[in-house]
Amino acid sequence: MLDYAKMPFGVARRCVGRPPKDNLSTWTVTDDWPERVPVTSTELDVFEAWFGDVFDELFGPCQ
Repeated sequence: MLDYAKMPFGVARRCVGRPPKDNLSTWTVTDDWPERVPVTSTELDVFEAWFGDVFDELFGPCQ
């Protein structure tokens, strides 16, 4: 609790230093993406190659 002991590997440490310059609680996030985002067949191939197993687990195998 007092940071005098060495933390085990993989445990996150508190960030020490100055606080951020901006007050993030006053920021506004807006979405300006179009309703439909175009995707190329090459982009689909990349996602299927890397995430095909995850997609099959979530949505079932393709038919």
